[in-house]
Amino acid sequence: MGLIKFDKNQLINLEYSLGKEMLRSNRAGSFSCTTIIGCNTRKYHGLLVCPQPNLDNTIHVLLSKIDETIIQRDAEFNIGISKYPNAYFPKGHKYVRDFSADIIPKLTYRVGGVVLTKETLFVTEEQKVMIRYTLVEAQSPTTIRVKPFLAFRNIHALSKKNMYLDTKYQSVPNGIKTRMYDGYSDLYLQFSKSKVEYVHFPDWYDNIEYFHEEQRGYEFREDLYVPGFFEFPIKKGESIIFYAGTDQVNPTLISRMFQKELKARTPRNSFENSLRNSAEQFFYKHAEGTDIVAGYPWHDRNGRFTFISLPGLAHSNYSEEACSEVFSTMIDQMQGPLFPETGRGATANYLSADTSLWFIWALQQCCCKKTETASTWKNYGAIITNILESFAKGTGFLKMRNNNLLYIDSEYPSLTWMNSVVNGLPVTPRFGYVVEVNALWYNAIVFALKAASKAKDSKFVETWQPIANGIKENFSNIFWRQEIGCLADYVTDDFTELSIRPNQIISISVPYSPLSEEYARKVVDMVNKRLVTKRGLRTLSPENRFYKGRYLGNEKERNLALHQGTVHPWLFGHFAEAYLKIFQKQGVKYIQELYRGFQDDMIEDGIGTISEIYEGDPPHSGRGAISFAANVAELIRVKSMIDQYEG
Repeated sequence: MGLIKFDKNQLINLEYSLGKEMLRSNRAGSFSCTTIIGCNTRKYHGLLVCPQPNLDNTIHVLLSKIDETIIQRDAEFNIGISKYPNAYFPKGHKYVRDFSADIIPKLTYRVGGVVLTKETLFVTEEQKVMIRYTLVEAQSPTTIRVKPFLAFRNIHALSKKNMYLDTKYQSVPNGIKTRMYDGYSDLYLQFSKSKVEYVHFPDWYDNIEYFHEEQRGYEFREDLYVPGFFEFPIKKGESIIFYAGTDQVNPTLISRMFQKELKARTPRNSFENSLRNSAEQFFYKHAEGTDIVAGYPWHDRNGRFTFISLPGLAHSNYSEEACSEVFSTMIDQMQGPLFPETGRGATANYLSADTSLWFIWALQQCCCKKTETASTWKNYGAIITNILESFAKGTGFLKMRNNNLLYIDSEYPSLTWMNSVVNGLPVTPRFGYVVEVNALWYNAIVFALKAASKAKDSKFVETWQPIANGIKENFSNIFWRQEIGCLADYVTDDFTELSIRPNQIISISVPYSPLSEEYARKVVDMVNKRLVTKRGLRTLSPENRFYKGRYLGNEKERNLALHQGTVHPWLFGHFAEAYLKIFQKQGVKYIQELYRGFQDDMIEDGIGTISEIYEGDPPHSGRGAISFAANVAELIRVKSMIDQYEG
């Protein structure tokens, strides 16, 4: 049995199967995502979801779903499924017998004497999706009817019946070309078989419901447009491929295209291969370069998580050349010492206290796995110097003080990764001396000193060595708090935040730590006791009166819980690194047990990947986006740590 497999009893139980989602993305910024039984439960679900460069260059749902009907002896069996008010219709899930996804998602249906398989493949680097139907068993002549549901709207919006719809279509080889609205790409719907009949019957299907959106407090009903339907006979043992894309294809090449893509797939037949497969999906190539998509299905690029993710993603099968392309893309978009944090172009936001420091950390991990070199300084020295000098002089929201530590102005309390906001106010305000920001600051300077020394840049070394020494001397004085036995989360001129949070672990996990071994052991012990779960680190100790163990409700309620106890798996990578630094080979067994515990998550929520967040309270249910780059990347990095210590 493969790693990712579900049986009939699991699939027909909608309470179970509708919580399992399958994602596939390509390198062109597009993705395909739905539940394992094909019933969309989010507005972000769709079979072909892709950028629209001629419209607004954001992501849009073109093809929402497909309904299929098996026809034998004038009897029709619709194997599709959608949620309408108070009912699911049609109830095609009752015909599902098996689901597997070791290579690509494959559903098996049984209707009387008919056994039909449906395999979905998303094409790499192009806006194309293909579905292969194979008639495994049949005792009489069989016909398949395929009905496409179109949306043509932004992923954050919902489609509504309207008078602006263009119902026209054009015939193309083995299919049609259609477009609901001006400005959109044409959508081609074609088949590998020539004997396909298209019946044009424009219609709206009203009030399709997405219960995940309802749970999240958003609008959840949508009207989808069906232009008509396709019908074709299929023989026992025959395979016919449906193609949907923004380019017309030669139907005689569809089968060859399918097989070529299939051979290039990384199988999900093990935990490690599933992580590797997932890691490859976050790279997004476009006209301006290569980005990392922070998560699916609704996240875009995020500067901080681009750099947190990159080292782990570099261990995947994807070319390390792509990692260099990501660095170059981000560097090209810098403003002074700052990288774009969110948004693109004119809408980009550059307010972040630590993204530039995470960039230097990522360079260490990706380019200097063994030691700093003169070439590192030659390639990146000017950028690193610009960041360090600008942070020392002050950026307007952050500045180095006389003790050589960085201090964030109180008017900017949401510049770290804990930046959730409710009613315009930060839920977890963090300013002043922030623990992980200053750990990253010290690490960046020491890294730069070693690289500059190799390159014989004596002027840089003379300037910055005293600053590094000052940080190491003052770091513990500022952050260590005997009354809690670990580090403060942040310290201002008149306040010390004593809540036990995971950010302090980064002061040990960084390659160059400003903390003594004595204090490092105590921090690791405290984090292990209070924050470690089977899904990563809690953002707040359960003993804190502000702790929230559940991540549920509307947007406000979720944001109130996001950093008040909710588990973020990417922090496990930093805990593992810190723990192994302290306990060396003796710590491998414990870290390996925690790492292996994530294997169970391969068949939960986002199938074959790792969810964005998990609830702080057991059983630590997955929440947020179904696939998050930093979480996948850090698990890959943890595996490399385990291998290194075992080796």
